[in-house]
Order: sequence, then C-alpha cells, then structure tokens
Amino acid sequence: MRADLNKLAIELEKIDDFMLQSENDFSQLLDQVHPKQRANAINLMHYLALRSLDIRELQDALHEVGLSSITSSESHVRGQLLAIMQHLGAKKSTDEKIFTYSTGKKSLAQKSTALFGPKQIDSVPYIMLTFDSKMADDYEKVKNMLQSGMNVARINCAHDDEATWFRMIEHVKRAEKITGLSCKIYMDLAGPKIRTVLHKKKKLEVAVGQTLFLVDEALLGKEKHAIGCSLAGVSEQLNPGEIVLFDDGLIEARVEKNEAGKTKLQILRISSKKPFIKAEKGINFPDSILSTPALTDYDLACLPFIQQHADIVGYSFVRNTQDMAQLQQALGTEHKLGLVIKIETPEAVKNLPDLLFSGLKEKNVGVMIARGDLAVEIGFERMSEIQEEILWICEAAHVPVIWATQVLDTLNKSGIATRSEVTDAAHAALAECVMINKGNHIIRTMEALRNILIRSGGHHVKKRYTFRPLSIATRFMTR
Repeated sequence: MRADLNKLAIELEKIDDFMLQSENDFSQLLDQVHPKQRANAINLMHYLALRSLDIRELQDALHEVGLSSITSSESHVRGQLLAIMQHLGAKKSTDEKIFTYSTGKKSLAQKSTALFGPKQIDSVPYIMLTFDSKMADDYEKVKNMLQSGMNVARINCAHDDEATWFRMIEHVKRAEKITGLSCKIYMDLAGPKIRTVLHKKKKLEVAVGQTLFLVDEALLGKEKHAIGCSLAGVSEQLNPGEIVLFDDGLIEARVEKNEAGKTKLQILRISSKKPFIKAEKGINFPDSILSTPALTDYDLACLPFIQQHADIVGYSFVRNTQDMAQLQQALGTEHKLGLVIKIETPEAVKNLPDLLFSGLKEKNVGVMIARGDLAVEIGFERMSEIQEEILWICEAAHVPVIWATQVLDTLNKSGIATRSEVTDAAHAALAECVMINKGNHIIRTMEALRNILIRSGGHHVKKRYTFRPLSIATRFMTR
C-alpha cells in the first residue's frame, strides 16, 4: 500500500509542477489583471492546467484509498492538490496566497456580493428580472417584484429609449427606499442585430429543398425568393457548406454559393407547422466567423446613460479579447460599472479563458450563459455539457455566473410550468444568479423559482465528477 501511496504522491507532484509552470508560461496574462483579481486569475490558470490533462485513473486511485479525488475543487484547485499531498507525506511548502476550500468559497461569495449586492438568503442564488415597457408606468408592480425577491433589475437596451429606462430605474430606486431592500440595475447592450427583412410582405413561404437568397437589406426586392439581412455585409462572409438558421433554429439552410451581394441557400429542414420565414426573426450563423463588431454605434451612444444610471453593463455577442478591449476602452479606466460577459456564440465558448483573463482586468466582472442564441449556435444537444463547463471554469476564476434564457418560461407565459423546466430551474441553483425573462405571470414565476432554489440550494456539490480533459482548457494550454 505504501508503494501505491508513493506513486500517487509522485503523480500529484508532477501535476503541481505543471501548474506552477503554467503560471510562469502565462505570466504576461496574469500581470495584466486587476490587482484584486490576481489570486483568482492564478487559480484559474492552475485549473486550466489541470483540466488539460486526463486524470481519471488518478482520481479513481485517490478515491480508492479514501482521499479527495480533486473534484468540486474549482475554487481552490492547487490548495486541494497540496492538501492531498500533505496527507501522503509530501513535504511541499504551501503558499499563504493559495486558496483553500473555505477561502475559495468566501472569495466567490465576496465577488458575487460586489457585483450583485446584498441578499437575504446566502444559499439561494440572486434573481434577475427582465423589465418590459409596461413597468416604466407601473411602480406598484416593480415594488411587488422587489418584495418577492428580485435582486437585479435587467433593462435591455435593444428595446425602448432613455426616457423609458429612466422611469424604470426611478421606480426601482423609489421601491428600494420604501422597502429597505437592495436591487442592482443591470443594462444589456443591444449588440449587432441580425434579423430577417422582407420586401413588401410579412412572411415568405418556404419548403425543404427550395432555393433561397440571403441579401443585404439594400438589395431586397431585386431578387425573387430573397430574405434580407438587417446587418449589411454578412452574406459576403459566408462560405459554401456553412449552415444558416432562421427563427431560433426552426428553419435550417445551407450555403450553396456566394455571389456579389447575395448568398444562395438551400432549405434543409423546417421544424415548424407553419413553413414561413417571417420578418424581424433572428438569423444565426453557427459555422461562420463574422467580422462584424460586437460593439455597435448604437451601443456606444447608450454607454453615457448606462454609466450614469446603471450598476452593471452586459456585453452582448462578445467573441474575443479584441471585442473586450473595445468596450473597456470605451468605458475608460475610471468607470465603476460591473461588467458581465455574455456567452452566446461558439467563438465565445472557445475563447472563454481569454475572455475571463480580459474580464479580470475589471474590479467586478461576471459571466452570463445566454442559453438562447448559444443553444441555437452550438446545437441543443450540447447545451447541457457546455453550460456545466462554463460554470466550472468561471468558478475557478471566482467569477459569478448568471443562468439565463427560458427559465420557467412556460410558467411565466401561461401560468403553469412543465416538468422539464422545473428540473432545469433546480439545476440553475449551480449558478450565482438566475434570470427570468418578461412574462404575464412574472410574480408567480419568481416565487416558484425562489421556492425551487431554496430547496435545491443545499445540493451544489453533491455529485462527484471525473476530470477528462476539457477541450476549452486543452486548446488554451497548447496554443
């Protein structure tokens, strides 16, 4: 048995050396983060190093001799490794700056409070509610939402205007004073709008196998069976064989040919009873790398209002560090906003470590798993896997996560929940914050969500995972 334990100690020491080497190899990234985020960034680096390896056999061996198998250690990964090594008799000095289970948990809680404010029950995630236009003129409803558990009020800058946003915010501030409860103001930048545009009609009938043309809005009307795209220049960036999805993936097409100003598509699938492409529906390009900016002129025009009135800004359709740098430059070095990176494209998933290191340049940063567009782009069957990987990697960075899109959506719209969405809402307890969209039953939905989260909050670290290599981590470490 002693020989087996010695072998385990040697394997763990190799991993520890690899973690320390990664710190040295990526020192330039670590040197750029905010001083208050440096320890978190180092823990993230250690975790990425570990998750680029396949340690499943080692985990089984550790578990067999009654030791920690390093699972559920995202927030304190090297501290956990060193603790196991000490049990095995290794005489490796520990750094006081390394996170332990308790200090890692405390750090993530502090980061969450700094971003989202105080809350009444520590074990229950924050609840973010999306405001609709009517709430600008309904103070009583805003107050009721605050009293029912709203911690963060979300305003989507893609809708309404500054006057409407201001009234919403005034209602929140007034309700805070009267109730004594706290609520942060979160404002989402709209990002580039990629929507369908039709010529002199509201919908276009399509059929499987049919040829269709995707054109810039300015060219619409010059081609029969054409769909316009609200964002100019997109069609020219598509390549034959790439997939184009309409209306949240209900209609799937493939690029056949790219000509000057237009792209020839073939309809492959229609997953709707009504075979129509309507105006103002979303278009997704899951296979394509587009050069469109994440930060639009409209977003830049919204920033002064956001900086004056909001606590947190959400960055839509961010894909890479260049996108991050553009917003950070626009905000300036003295801004006091919390920054939320919205993960809603395959590129953002692929670049998640780099996006986090960029985000850690900020004093307060979070991540939103924007499951709507993300599921359409990566495929619904991969959504469960990807959202868990995002949760793990963000926990390693001590970056709070917002679980968003279609949480108890049927309940919110119809007044009764489906069984599957209740299970999904319970899984949302793994995140630090849960977002509810607009709906006619928002108070009831929030109360149901709060009840589910209270019941689920004690099960966060119940499951045991094994660590096969994460492609996100492997890609980062071997570039």
